[in-house]
Amino acid sequence: MARKRYKPEEIVAKLRQVDVLQSQGQSTGKAVRQIGVTETTYFRWRREFGGLKTDQVKRLKELEAENTRLRR
Repeated sequence: MARKRYKPEEIVAKLRQVDVLQSQGQSTGKAVRQIGVTETTYFRWRREFGGLKTDQVKRLKELEAENTRLRR
């Protein structure tokens, strides 16, 4: 089965969903399973995108793509 590739905006939305579920009293593991990702993926996303807003994530990805292009 092919893995789904999430866009940065979708990742930020899923991180917010987990925050909401946790504030309602669910454990991290249960909340993460409910949004359909593994705990490892969640913690990696949180480390990478944790404090960013959607527009900041978009800008970060644009800059990373530009840096990659310029290095070639």
